[in-house]
Amino acid sequence: MGPVIQPSFAIKARSRRHFAARGFTLLELLVVLVIAGIMLGVVSFNAMPDARQALQNEAQRIALLLQLARDEAIVRNRPIAFEADGTTYRFLVRNGDTWQTLGGDDLLHEREFKQAPVALSIEPPVAVQNDPMRLVFGREPVDKPFVLTLSSGDVQVAIRADGIGHFVVE
Repeated sequence: MGPVIQPSFAIKARSRRHFAARGFTLLELLVVLVIAGIMLGVVSFNAMPDARQALQNEAQRIALLLQLARDEAIVRNRPIAFEADGTTYRFLVRNGDTWQTLGGDDLLHEREFKQAPVALSIEPPVAVQNDPMRLVFGREPVDKPFVLTLSSGDVQVAIRADGIGHFVVE
């Protein structure tokens, strides 16, 4: 027997199968990269908080810290104050006749507003107007209700205190 000669259509079919199994074309890879880039852009755009969401997060943090400061004033049996200007806020404790910052406290330390400057207002107004606004929490578990409003640009968020220790961000 001599060499086996295969028909030409069998050789072409085998080479087509070999060609199809080699991988992706450049066009297919470019399409996948473009789709991945678009999806990454959409996800990163949605992950960035807008001005209202950033101020809402700041107000939520302040509300929790105000609740902690109120509880600390009751536990320590000394007044604790929340003091804020347009760029920073801090918590103070009353020692004798002076207010001192709460040094060494992991939670009630001085912080900067993330979207400074922030305008602060309180309703009803504080009896004595201080240059940095100051809210004082006494030793009593019941206090006057108030609404603390934070404003940055045209965005406003309010923290409502009911006087018995509940702080709600609106």
